[in-house]
Amino acid sequence: MEVAELEKVHAAKVVDARGSACPGPLLEAKAAIGTVPVGQTIEVWSGDPSTKKDLPRWAAKIGHEFLGAIEADGYDRIFIVRRK
Repeated sequence: MEVAELEKVHAAKVVDARGSACPGPLLEAKAAIGTVPVGQTIEVWSGDPSTKKDLPRWAAKIGHEFLGAIEADGYDRIFIVRRK
C-alpha cells in the first residue's frame, strides 16, 4: 500500500511499542490483535528496526494482512489487519 493510502487508514487500536526492543513490539502486537474485531486494523509504533521485518512475517504466518509501514519521526508506524 502507498504511503498516502496508509496515512488515511484508521486503526482500531494503536500500540505504542517505541520503548521496547525486539521481541517486545512483536509481543505487544500479538496481544493487541486479539482485542480488535476481525477486519479491523492495529497500528504498531516501533523504534526497533527489526520490527519492520518481524511483523510482516508474523502476520503472514498467522493469517493476518500486513498493509505496510510508514517512517515517522524516529519510529515506524506498521499497519496490520486482523483476518481471523
